[in-house]
Amino acid sequence: MIGAPLFRPFVIFVGLLAGWQAIVIALGLPRFILPGPLEVGSTLFRQADKILPHLWITLSEIGIGLVLGTVLGTCSALVMAYFTPLRRWLMPVLVVSQAIPVFALAPILVLWFGYGVASKAAMATLIIYFPVTAAFFDGLRRTEPGWLDLAHTMNGSRWAVLRQVRIPAALPAFASGLRVAAAVAPIGAVVGEWVGSSAGLGYLMLHANARMQVDLMFAALFTLAVSAVVLYFALDTLLRRAISWQHESEPSEEV
Repeated sequence: MIGAPLFRPFVIFVGLLAGWQAIVIALGLPRFILPGPLEVGSTLFRQADKILPHLWITLSEIGIGLVLGTVLGTCSALVMAYFTPLRRWLMPVLVVSQAIPVFALAPILVLWFGYGVASKAAMATLIIYFPVTAAFFDGLRRTEPGWLDLAHTMNGSRWAVLRQVRIPAALPAFASGLRVAAAVAPIGAVVGEWVGSSAGLGYLMLHANARMQVDLMFAALFTLAVSAVVLYFALDTLLRRAISWQHESEPSEEV
């Protein structure tokens, strides 16, 4: 019997597969246009030994990018929150980093860091950096004024207020930034693999498409989607436990 937390995702997943299969049957689409989920599942099972090595490469790129982007974003937010003069210099850099499309930077990163994991991790880092920095900085500067007044009344130093009041108060916003980062992290890795790589799910999809192996391409895409969803919900679970003291409010139902 499926538990209550898993029942709704299971029903949605089965419903999407059923809708996919119904579209293929109703429109009579050939397999080189849109293979059915049964065919994709069969390909995924038969070629798992080929897909899994590429999956590990992509996951390593996502993991490295997630760690580096989180560390850099956290440090940038703390610097902007603690050193007001530096905020005026760092904020334009933060905005410019998002004004330039990261997709346009992919060929440059491949040229600088090569076709290996480094260039794809750099792409993921750039995509992750902004949501983490923006969310954490916003949380740091929106600390409850009453808490700050109480800390100053108790003669708390600037560093003590930041460490014991502002950072804990900003953790929910920081968690929101991490959730967004986990959702967009696969984009950087896959785009980097499309531009230039020798391994990874993006590389596998590109080559399968060139060889008209559409079932293999969809199997790789399905693997990437499932991995991204698992990554998001795993991180979400960890964050909920890390800030378990924050209670979520549910909207009241009107009678």
